[in-house]
Amino acid sequence: MATNEEDNMRTRTEPDLVLEFQKMRSELIEEMKKNQAEVLHKLYKTEDKIEDIKKDNKKNLDEISNRLKSIEALSSKISLSDEHPKKSEKTFKLNHVFSNVKDFQEDVRNFSEWENHFNANWRISMVRHSNHLGFYIFCEPIAPSDKWSIRTKNNEYKVCGKNQDIVFRSSENFYQEKLGYGFPRFQEWEDIKEWFLANGNLTVEAKITIIETVGLEKKRLRKFDESQKDISDVILVFLASQSDVFKALLFGNFKESKQSEVKLNGIDPDDFHYFLEVLYGESAIDDTTVEGVALLADMYDVPNAIRKCEEFLLEKSKKTLEKKLELATCYHLRKLEEKCTIEITAIENVQSGGSKDDDHQTKFDFIKVLIDFLFICLFVIVVAIGLSIILIVL
Repeated sequence: MATNEEDNMRTRTEPDLVLEFQKMRSELIEEMKKNQAEVLHKLYKTEDKIEDIKKDNKKNLDEISNRLKSIEALSSKISLSDEHPKKSEKTFKLNHVFSNVKDFQEDVRNFSEWENHFNANWRISMVRHSNHLGFYIFCEPIAPSDKWSIRTKNNEYKVCGKNQDIVFRSSENFYQEKLGYGFPRFQEWEDIKEWFLANGNLTVEAKITIIETVGLEKKRLRKFDESQKDISDVILVFLASQSDVFKALLFGNFKESKQSEVKLNGIDPDDFHYFLEVLYGESAIDDTTVEGVALLADMYDVPNAIRKCEEFLLEKSKKTLEKKLELATCYHLRKLEEKCTIEITAIENVQSGGSKDDDHQTKFDFIKVLIDFLFICLFVIVVAIGLSIILIVL
């Protein structure tokens, strides 16, 4: 009897167990779905964050890349500190051939011609003194000035010899009077005569490096001082439109662009003033300013100013062909370089052709004299024969 009751009880509870199992299964499935949804949501949210991070990183990388490009462009053209001042230095060369050097008188100065460089006249002086040759460099401002000065450093003094050159370098010279700086005992006189003269001539060269000038300016056509403070923002925008270097400096990501005043170290203020005048359309370029303007135009990469310098040198400048070619090479003035090369080649060809013509003329003159001499001899012989015949007849 008990066994039957237990069987009946078991039979009654099986559906309940199935339902309970199904319920638990359903609840478990729902829980799993819920958890899965949460996991997927978290996953999608994480992916969105990753995408945002990627976008932010790309933006940062682009900004860094652009800034690096700006830094490269700027650093290649301008020095913002005193660590690299060489970009603003002004360098040029003086060359001269002194003739009849053996005849130099004791303590008598011998000079090359004056040459104009960066608003000043320059020349070389050689003097024989105490059995030595002295080598000096003189300079003076082109325009009259009560107070002026020129500071130079690492100037090179070179004498060219048959097999070797002698080169001396100065440390620093400060010109503020019409005095020369150099070496009174550059080389012993006898050595100069024996090893450095070519047909009695002495070839010398001086390389000058200017680091600072004061009081060499000419009349200014525009003002860019404190009186123009009310339009300073307009001036800055104009400069940025003329030069990528100014644009990076004034409006880029540099700390200088956030400052109220940007200091350009090592830049000659007079040259910069003429440079600004040229940018504003003034006729500020002449033989005294063209080198300084070309230097800054090349430094700040301003094509319009570079073009104006080249046009002046092509059409109006009175500088020598050699000097024009030097400027063309230094500041990449291709049209000027081509013109100077053609003209110098033409002059050399004319000089070479002229010497050949002289040789031909000399030969022609010799033949003519010889013919005249033979004709005279023939005439004398004919006359002598005629006289002899007359004497025989008589």
